[in-house]
Amino acid sequence: MRSPHPLVTSLTATMVALAAGTVAAAAFVTTTPSVALAAECQALFDDFTYSGPADPLIGQRGWTVRTNAGGPGVPGASWPASNVSFPTVDGAKSLQLQASTDGTGAGTSQAEFLHQRKFFEGTYAARVKFADAPVTGNDGDHLVETFFTITPLNAPMDPDYGEIDFEYLPNGGWGEPSNILYETTWETYRPDPWEAVNTHGEQRQSYNGWHDLQFTVSAGHVRYYVDGALVADHSGIYYPETPMSINFNLWFIDTATHSGGVSTYRQQIDYLYHTVNEALTPAQVASRVAGFRSTGVAHKDTVGSGGSCPQPSNPGSPSNPGSPSNPGSPSQSNPGNPGNCSTAPLWTISGQYTTGATVRWERSRNGDPNGPKSGDGVHLWRARWWTQGSEPGWTAQWQDLGRC
Repeated sequence: MRSPHPLVTSLTATMVALAAGTVAAAAFVTTTPSVALAAECQALFDDFTYSGPADPLIGQRGWTVRTNAGGPGVPGASWPASNVSFPTVDGAKSLQLQASTDGTGAGTSQAEFLHQRKFFEGTYAARVKFADAPVTGNDGDHLVETFFTITPLNAPMDPDYGEIDFEYLPNGGWGEPSNILYETTWETYRPDPWEAVNTHGEQRQSYNGWHDLQFTVSAGHVRYYVDGALVADHSGIYYPETPMSINFNLWFIDTATHSGGVSTYRQQIDYLYHTVNEALTPAQVASRVAGFRSTGVAHKDTVGSGGSCPQPSNPGSPSNPGSPSNPGSPSQSNPGNPGNCSTAPLWTISGQYTTGATVRWERSRNGDPNGPKSGDGVHLWRARWWTQGSEPGWTAQWQDLGRC
């Protein structure tokens, strides 16, 4: 979660994109993205039924309550575990983030709750309650209420960096005078001297209260939805290349507009849902979540458990999952046709692969190419389109041709 104003920092990205011919369209039509199959594959669902920030289930399920110092936000601010809680809000158990400030760095505390880095293509959804005013103290502080995914920056202008953001500024900031919601997709950045490559959408209005936030990462497009409506569509150089973590945080941009005393703000999250390699519609997400709740499922995580999600050969035909006999469709593994593994090179994260290129690779267990292997054995993979940095077995760019 980078702090500089997306409207300003995206200017660099716009120039880069103009050269590449990849600037996103200024207007969007609310059409349905690639329709997913009815059958669910690897997924994460969490209803946040934890007892508190020290609940051992949090760590066991891959979550972390942040307590370490550092950005984003006000220099010197703390990130205490006590700023993360799980109260019942409007009748539902929820994740709650709290942030307070007295106008000084030492008197400012922020909050973050994040999952491990194992997520890439698919659908991400959360029901989030934004707040325009503090629960106590004077209003007017510049703060950011968020839902996002991120890959760490390993070096300035790291090409493998990625970030997909929903950021709500209830009191403005970054040069904005009042409420604004941003959808920002990052290619990369340099912290010093500052240079950013990103693109964004924006809505200048109040989003106080509950809202359904969703983005899909599929077939070269990151599409953002708010309350079922498509609000941004980013592609080209901004499409992520590597697995990301899922994050929620609440933090202050600065203390320039603080007006005395201590002001405390809160953000709540009703649920989180992610499904691998499926680009669901908002209605399909609502149906999945309702299904979990109707059967009493408070948590499920099969992401990285093995296997891969079948994809439709025709994006407009969810009933057709493709078949091994159709090499042009994103079909499932074909154990009966392993192809020529002896001549295919070993996949590398830095390699560039064009449509039809084949590689050998045993996918990782958790979506980290440098981490432990899955145990599935080496498979032959065919690139569906140009790709770099996308691990076979974890991304839709690769078709599994079977075990070698």
